[in-house]
Amino acid sequence: MTKFSPDDRLKLLLGAALLVPATPAFAAETAADDASAAAEAAVPVGIDDGDYANEIIVSARRRDESAQDVPIALSVIGSEALEATGNYTLTQVQQIVPSLQVFSFNPRNTNINIRGLGSNVALTNDGLENGVGFYIDNVYYGRVGQTQFDLVDLQQIEVLRGPQGTLFGKNTTSGAINISSRRPSFDPEFSGEASVGDYGYYQLRGSASGGLIDDLLAVRLSGSVTERRGLLYNTTQNERAQDYSNWSVRGQLLFTPSADLEVKIIGDFSRQKQNHVLNVFAGYFGTYDNGVVIPNNFAARAARFPTYSFPTIDPFARRGEANSHYQSNMDGYGVSGQVDWDIGAAKLTSITAYRWWDWNPSNDGDSTSLPVITKAQQANRQRQFSQEVRLASDSDGPINYVVGAYYFWQVIRGKGATAYGPAAGLWNLPTVPVAVSNAALNGFEANSTSDPRTRSYALFGQLDWKFTDQLTLTAGLRFTHEKKDGSFNQFHVAGIDLSTLPAATAAAALAIRNQFNPLTSYSTAFTDNSLSGLATLSWQFSDDALAYATFSRGNKSGGLNLTALPAGIDPDVAPEKVDSYELGVKSQWLDRRVTLNVAGFWTEISDYQTAIIEQVPNTVNFRQYIANIPKVRSRGFESDLTFAPSKRASFYASVAYADTTYSDYPNAPQAPERLYLGSIQDLTGKQLPGVPKFTYTLGGDVSAPLGNLGGRDLSLYAHADYSHRSTFNTSSSDSRYADVPAYGIANARIGFKTDDGLLDVSIWARNLFDKDYFQTLSPAVTGLVTALIGEPRTIGATLRTKL
Repeated sequence: MTKFSPDDRLKLLLGAALLVPATPAFAAETAADDASAAAEAAVPVGIDDGDYANEIIVSARRRDESAQDVPIALSVIGSEALEATGNYTLTQVQQIVPSLQVFSFNPRNTNINIRGLGSNVALTNDGLENGVGFYIDNVYYGRVGQTQFDLVDLQQIEVLRGPQGTLFGKNTTSGAINISSRRPSFDPEFSGEASVGDYGYYQLRGSASGGLIDDLLAVRLSGSVTERRGLLYNTTQNERAQDYSNWSVRGQLLFTPSADLEVKIIGDFSRQKQNHVLNVFAGYFGTYDNGVVIPNNFAARAARFPTYSFPTIDPFARRGEANSHYQSNMDGYGVSGQVDWDIGAAKLTSITAYRWWDWNPSNDGDSTSLPVITKAQQANRQRQFSQEVRLASDSDGPINYVVGAYYFWQVIRGKGATAYGPAAGLWNLPTVPVAVSNAALNGFEANSTSDPRTRSYALFGQLDWKFTDQLTLTAGLRFTHEKKDGSFNQFHVAGIDLSTLPAATAAAALAIRNQFNPLTSYSTAFTDNSLSGLATLSWQFSDDALAYATFSRGNKSGGLNLTALPAGIDPDVAPEKVDSYELGVKSQWLDRRVTLNVAGFWTEISDYQTAIIEQVPNTVNFRQYIANIPKVRSRGFESDLTFAPSKRASFYASVAYADTTYSDYPNAPQAPERLYLGSIQDLTGKQLPGVPKFTYTLGGDVSAPLGNLGGRDLSLYAHADYSHRSTFNTSSSDSRYADVPAYGIANARIGFKTDDGLLDVSIWARNLFDKDYFQTLSPAVTGLVTALIGEPRTIGATLRTKL
């Protein structure tokens, strides 16, 4: 097969973007009482005949507005764009939104960042929340793992950048992801698709809607199933890993007893199973940077086992060697009810929801074929209830408002388990007599329980005051009162009965057990009041151009450090406080064929919540916990460009630059290769982990008429997109062995379809050029570097139909 250089690949993609066409990649169907009918119109409502780009309607300010009229930096991915790209998970969606970063070690250990802020890439803690709010149909999802299911039957995805705390709540200091599913229709409709691909991939998706009682009761049922064989191979167990199985179903009832009242009830269930995480070996360093050999390094440990061979370092052979069971299984389900009552000059909305999330993992804790750590996992049972009531004005007057109240309750019941095998003693403690280390660790298991609880109450309001036809002031405030409490208990549940051993041996073995998994029990609680808000001045300096300036103050909830903490560490983590400044221009040109939006931002966070990974003094053990550091800063710019020269062609380009650094971090944990300098280092001025400075996306869609098929117009269409990320680091210590090299990923699709959607057949490729790339690199103190690697090229075909 012909190999392309990076320059050749980029040139080829640019050529494809200039030669190959379709509908606007970021266009969403026009929102109206009948959204699907508006989407099918040849010329969208409100657009002149010369305008080929659909008007994008968003609910970023809790009312339906044109995206170009909203003084917020946002990206909108409509249903047509999701179909063109074949994206069905949030991790895939990030490829067309440069400011969005999603890292997923597994669903629970998922981190979502916007503009480099939101969560720390190195650690997830049940007592800590993400700084990017995630909403589906106006319901906030409290745990980030719930975002990792397949996205089903969507109308559009809105990615709002920058603090959104006034209308979206306390944990949106970096932004919000606002997802809307397709609503029930009284007119019968059906859409379905079937896809097949390599690695045993198949996906079935379907949605049906219609009226049960004319103009009174409508229903919509949607579902999907996705299956894929593993992309990695476990040489120890002779089986594939990193497979994927996801089943999702969603049902909606729409009740409209009058023209002024609407009730919508939604229920959903999703189940996901994966045989993952299987780490692969990506590198090794046996000495510190000064040339001194690392004590008890990986090679020295491996040499103590004559039957074990030092692993081959070849990450893109896609092989691992774990000997223990591993899985990433979860269920997510919920029910919500939304009532919208038009009372004349305003609309009253109530949203009530209850959600469940069950997380059932299992992990090989050492990533080797040796029985060292045979179990390392943290299961969760998360439950949440939310109630929101808001009143939004519905008039063309100079003053518009949204006011409301919000209540949120959550409990996360966690159960941790760590177990050790017969190789644990010799692997970790070579200087300890084998009789003692084996008595301590062989068969030893420690369990833990945790139960962080949150109760949050909020009042909020936002006002738009239009001084003139061109000048508008937006001001908003949100007051949040929050109570958090929780407990942590760690206890020993298995292992040799130490009472049967000589006293000296038993005492030494117990000390080792407490060194690895100390007996711990404590509880903590705190109450916090916070005030967030914004002030925006926007200037509509022409019919198709808007400039705005925004200052916003946000708050990210404090956390509970529910883990085995070192002495002197406070179990309560202070909340973050965010000050953000933004300037932006939104504009359309050439009869709205061209849309160009530009934003510059400067964000400072005080008491930034970050991960600490440190070595326990005088031991081989490491511990992780959350702490506050004085300040971080994110500054940069974003630009989005779309060009729709005709109804059959559109192209887009997006670029983001984020200089996201520690403003003050003098006591950061030391990198493994520099531990000879001490356990602390100064990371002031260094880029935060998981944040590429420079990202961009290019894409295009085209179509051309092919003639007539069975009385229906037939078109050929094609899509191509390319997403690039500059180098970034994925460790909390800025280890150079965690530097992920820059990479770019190309995707493409080509097919033919009838213009009414009855028949749509396409072939596609993800990671078209089979680029080898890392998602994360994780160096250990033993010198071993493990990695999660990106997916290889996958190809397939899709059949779609709409009735």
